[in-house]
Amino acid sequence: MTTAPTAPTASERFQHTVVAGWMRRLSENTSPRRNHWQTKLIYYRAAADVLAAPTGAPLNWRSIVTAAGPKGCRSTFYEVAGSHARHRMVDELINDGGCDSIQIALRYLRSDPVEQLIDETKVWSFWPYRQRLLPRLALLPADEAEAELGETLTAWARRYPALADAVEHTPPACAVEDLTVIHEGLVSGTQAAQRLTDRLADR
Repeated sequence: MTTAPTAPTASERFQHTVVAGWMRRLSENTSPRRNHWQTKLIYYRAAADVLAAPTGAPLNWRSIVTAAGPKGCRSTFYEVAGSHARHRMVDELINDGGCDSIQIALRYLRSDPVEQLIDETKVWSFWPYRQRLLPRLALLPADEAEAELGETLTAWARRYPALADAVEHTPPACAVEDLTVIHEGLVSGTQAAQRLTDRLADR
């Protein structure tokens, strides 16, 4: 007699979102020779620094490369951002093929490589907030879980206000996925993205 597979728990669903898988695959790579994550980190930090700078420096690939310091250069910038960049978050969402994943991907499919970099920088900077939140999130009913997610997003935005406001207040893609998980298919990827965008814009 075979046993029917059990449905994944709420905690498991949060751990196995598309963006969570993308983060784990890249950040847990320990190979010193083929570790693209370390290159991405250089540019995520640089983008965040340029946005936070009080001088109001223009945000473009040149200012980001300059902020990246000695390891910054045009070629590695375009390895991280742009239509031919390696390991793009948006490609993971597209390749997943699920309805919500495609809707979220369309929200984050950019023609501007700098905007694409900002989308990934938002996920990177929000990730510690998300990981601290998940144990509570999995135990709460949907309305309370959404409220907790919103409060956490607001706390992140207080720490990174310029980054949160960039690209029309678009939220970190991982938070959008989490909101769809919270509501178990009753809130679409498009709806989740708009709810969290409104939360950032109205804070």
